[in-house]
Amino acid sequence: MSHVKRGNKRLLKRKKLLKLTKGFFGFKKNLYRYAREAASRALRFAYRDRRRKKRDFRKLWITRINAAARLHGMSYSQFIGGLKKHGIELNRKMLSEMAIHQPEAFQALAVRVKS
Repeated sequence: MSHVKRGNKRLLKRKKLLKLTKGFFGFKKNLYRYAREAASRALRFAYRDRRRKKRDFRKLWITRINAAARLHGMSYSQFIGGLKKHGIELNRKMLSEMAIHQPEAFQALAVRVKS
């Protein structure tokens, strides 16, 4: 049976992994055994948090819209319900930005929704 040498494959694989763990704390950045565990964990969190990020931002936007709506004497659900009733289609991100950076425009929306 022929003898197979791996060549640089093992070294390249290790270098790739250690490059991935650059900036980690302690042994996790430069010892392969610990780096492998840390990288696998980090990649799992990254995968999970790419999805969680979308949820977190939506929660933030809703909180901001709720706060701005309450300044105009209504709850978040009343405000969103009014927008739908009047056929105003603005997403929550834009409403949140409007509440922060253009309060007079948000106030105009709130007045229209209240009437």
